[in-house]
Amino acid sequence: MALNLRLKQTECIARMLNLNQPINASGTANEEVYKILIFDKFCQDILSPLIHVKDLRKHGVTLYFLIDKNRKPVADVPAVYFVKPTPHNIQRIVSDASNSLYDYFHLNFSSSIPRPLLEDLVSGALNSESVERISKVHDQYLEFVTLEDNLFSLADKSCYVQLNDPKAAEREIEEIIDKIVNGLFCVLATLAVVPVIRCPRGGPAEMVATQLDRRLRDHLLVKNNLFSESGNYTSSYQRPVLCLFDRNLELAVAIQHDFRYRPLVHDVLGLRLNKLSVKGDNGGMKSFELDRLDPFWVANGSLEFPDVALQIETQLDKYKSDVAEVNKRTDGSDAEFDGTELIGNTKHLMNAVNSLPELTERKKMIDKHMNIATALLGEIKERSLDSYVKKEYEMMARGGIDRGELLAVLKGKGTKTDKLRFAIMFLISTETIPLSDVEAVESALREAEVDTSAFQYVKKIKSLNVSLASASSASRSNIVDWAEKLYGQSISAVTAGVKNLLSGDHQLAMARTVEALMEGKPNPEIESYLMFDPRAPKSGASGSHTNGPFKEAIVFMIGGGNYVEYGGLQHLAQRQQPAKHIIYGSTEILTGAEFVDQLALLGQKMGLGSTSAAPSAPAH
Repeated sequence: MALNLRLKQTECIARMLNLNQPINASGTANEEVYKILIFDKFCQDILSPLIHVKDLRKHGVTLYFLIDKNRKPVADVPAVYFVKPTPHNIQRIVSDASNSLYDYFHLNFSSSIPRPLLEDLVSGALNSESVERISKVHDQYLEFVTLEDNLFSLADKSCYVQLNDPKAAEREIEEIIDKIVNGLFCVLATLAVVPVIRCPRGGPAEMVATQLDRRLRDHLLVKNNLFSESGNYTSSYQRPVLCLFDRNLELAVAIQHDFRYRPLVHDVLGLRLNKLSVKGDNGGMKSFELDRLDPFWVANGSLEFPDVALQIETQLDKYKSDVAEVNKRTDGSDAEFDGTELIGNTKHLMNAVNSLPELTERKKMIDKHMNIATALLGEIKERSLDSYVKKEYEMMARGGIDRGELLAVLKGKGTKTDKLRFAIMFLISTETIPLSDVEAVESALREAEVDTSAFQYVKKIKSLNVSLASASSASRSNIVDWAEKLYGQSISAVTAGVKNLLSGDHQLAMARTVEALMEGKPNPEIESYLMFDPRAPKSGASGSHTNGPFKEAIVFMIGGGNYVEYGGLQHLAQRQQPAKHIIYGSTEILTGAEFVDQLALLGQKMGLGSTSAAPSAPAH
């Protein structure tokens, strides 16, 4: 059975909500216990895409609160805490216990609680004589947010800035790497798999791979470890490959505009934790959920926007004809189907009554996507987003754009951020650019009052790449030394070479690499990639079985991922014969505007660009 991260994490949460008792076939505990749920903001975000309010009731949760909220005591009811193991949360728990807020405390930490914090908890409970109230303490290894069956995020904000900040101290970098390793360990523990790890040499990807390998090896030495159930698989066909990448492998995909439904909804309407809000007909805001329970979203998320509009129309026509059919059979009129016109013989009446809930659900779903499509269409027209998508695609395919066309876009419609993203795409897609063109772009951006820090940052990175590619081996090391002093950890961006930064091939560089790593055949693109097998003996070299082929992969992007990359990998998995399975995750899921904001921050930290006007966020 294919790995399903959403299902596995939901099972773990259900078990936790049922006081860590075994769960029966219906997904609940055999003995129902009413309880209160307390969580912090981070754990609320973990729960939000997976568990709805009605699900909480099903698990006996009658009340739920944020840990920082002032709460009144509730007698005779156990409290389930689900929080990150932080000093602040430990203080709150000790305070709640000493104030006898609840009779029993079932403490669940989102990841393994460090020993010093556990000692603080114990001493705090002992000092306040409330230790008998603490029933259980569990490490849940759930410190990640699952958005879809094959999509997760560590919700680790501004990771790209922190890893590429020229002023970042070594200790700060180590802390970030530790957080990423911890998050990935939680994902693997939830899936109960020990993968073969592959990554490019140098940069954050290698640091994460090395530490994750060490952590898995140490954990596997424990007798009853988190992976004992999965057995000691040796064949790569039974184990997934974990492919780690650094965002600098491919900047374009994090910046470009896209016209497919899922990325467009995320980028333009600000989809967050599978929820979004759009303006309704009466001027108020309407909130919608877009997840696996929405069949239209699941089926059409990867289609281009015009095809989605067509699908909505088709579904609406089918709905109308089904309503007409029901009305005809019951001798009613062709009026809108609301159940009031139903007359006719008993058999047809019964059929009509039975079809009512299904038709009502369909109408609700069509209305929802009609609302979303209308909001998108308004933004597309106002900002000429279709033109941005088309021109960016042509730039990537042709490796450049006519200067007149370029300046026309920068002086035309679109937000400041749209123009900045387009200008950066021009930098990335064009191998050699005349200085006069760069100056014309900078002048057009300034005219539009756009902060050019992000543009200047990418220009600097690109000039280093070009110098590096053309330098002789003797002077190359000098450039690298200088770049290392200037950029700190972003040396990986400098040594990535011109090929990926200036990639004209529209298939994503990452998808090509993942395909090669899963095939396990000799391939020049992955020759330099490192391999770690946490199950292999430390001294011996990895066996040939760890080279692949692999039928499952977990792909992780350090520095921010997006729905374009996710869609590209799902497409890759489906077109394989037989179909393969790919889970995609990243430190955080970013819109193009959010990623460009991080590039701007780096530019400002290096004293580049203007800071007169901040880039505007996309209109929501």
